[in-house]
Amino acid sequence: MPSNSWGQVELPASKLFGTDGIRGKAGDLLTAPLAMQVGYWAGQVLRQAEPNLNKIVLGRDSRSSGTMLGSGLSAGLTAAGLDVWDLGMCPTPVVSTLAQVTAAIGGVMISASHNPPEDNGIKFFGSNGSKLAPALQQQIEAALRGQVADVAVSQWGKLTQRSDLIEQYLQAIAAPLTRDSATPLAGMKVVLDLAYGAATRTATDMFQRLGAAVIELHGEPDGDRINVNCGSTHLGQVRDAVKNHGATVGFAFDGDADRVLAVDAQGRTVDGDYILYFWGKQLLAQNKLPGNTIVSTVMSNLGFERAWEAAGGKLVRAAVGDQYVHADMVKYGAVLGGEQSGHILCQHFGVSGDGLMTALHLAELIKQGGGCLATLMDESFQTYPQILQNVRVEDRDRRLNWESCEVLQQEITKAEADMGDRGRVLVRASGTEPLIRVMVEAETTELVETWTNHLVEVVKTHLV
Repeated sequence: MPSNSWGQVELPASKLFGTDGIRGKAGDLLTAPLAMQVGYWAGQVLRQAEPNLNKIVLGRDSRSSGTMLGSGLSAGLTAAGLDVWDLGMCPTPVVSTLAQVTAAIGGVMISASHNPPEDNGIKFFGSNGSKLAPALQQQIEAALRGQVADVAVSQWGKLTQRSDLIEQYLQAIAAPLTRDSATPLAGMKVVLDLAYGAATRTATDMFQRLGAAVIELHGEPDGDRINVNCGSTHLGQVRDAVKNHGATVGFAFDGDADRVLAVDAQGRTVDGDYILYFWGKQLLAQNKLPGNTIVSTVMSNLGFERAWEAAGGKLVRAAVGDQYVHADMVKYGAVLGGEQSGHILCQHFGVSGDGLMTALHLAELIKQGGGCLATLMDESFQTYPQILQNVRVEDRDRRLNWESCEVLQQEITKAEADMGDRGRVLVRASGTEPLIRVMVEAETTELVETWTNHLVEVVKTHLV
């Protein structure tokens, strides 16, 4: 099939693939014609990389635009000669897991994670279950931009509905927890905020199978309300539910359930830093943590870092994004890593960030530790004051090239000089949303507030 028969779609001048695949507003950047071309050229690139495999796993979260993009992707993938196993709505880690344990060439997930309902995204996984290698992403993008020759396809692929495969994933994540008891969470009462998203397909069922009593929030899939005032980015309702129902713990997932945050009985947020600390100490005591190393990111709190070092551990900081965390885990031989946002990777039990798997293991850890998360929190560490503020910058090129703003760079230098070793500054462009993120962390709240407010104003003045 000649490549010009696929027509042209308008692409942004800046890089299409970000830290978590292609993401943008549905109907604007993400259209059916683009999805079809992405599917076709991804199929071409994947078939050349692994010519002996021809099946690909496809999933989506509950967003209303997911079926539209899924139809386009399926058309392109099958036109490239791949057989598509369509799982329907499911969490992202289902796609990752099945890409690894079945005879698939890889997987593709349609989701914008924690983003609002109007956004969507396309992210690819390789046959090993990890995010698709950057080199292959670059090949797909080059093909989309007309820089790669087409390859003749001798046979069309076909689309098959395979929601039955989700059960294979559920059994896989339950197996390590049920070796000694079929109901290891019996007697626990948990609140689950499912964010109207993909976790509605799996989370309540799995906690109940393992014996927990569940209070469910936002438990119906709703593409128009996914992540809206709920889930891991809005913890108020899960916090209230834990208190009102006397629950041991509350878990809040994002839209595609690859991350999770928790809330204890006192209403305190248990973010990714705390989850890594608790899980890391458990694995350390079991002699299952090579090099006593955890990989986190530049966002992780200094309080966590110093507490982990005091416990005899080593903390490696990666760039923000689970692909960078995973890369450093491979580099340093680590088996545990993750982000403050609740995206946790534990190589003992899976190959990608998995909110449900993380929640189940944290629940088990709580029960083994006496059944009180609040006590574990009291015995852990105090975080340093930290403020993260987001500034919306719609201009994609200006946002991604923020480092060329000399005034902002000068003010960052002033902030760092003023705080010295008492604090730090991190300014970055989000790889998944049209935002510039400004984070300041310091020994005192006054320092944090002063420099956060100042740097946010500089961003608004010179980049918005």
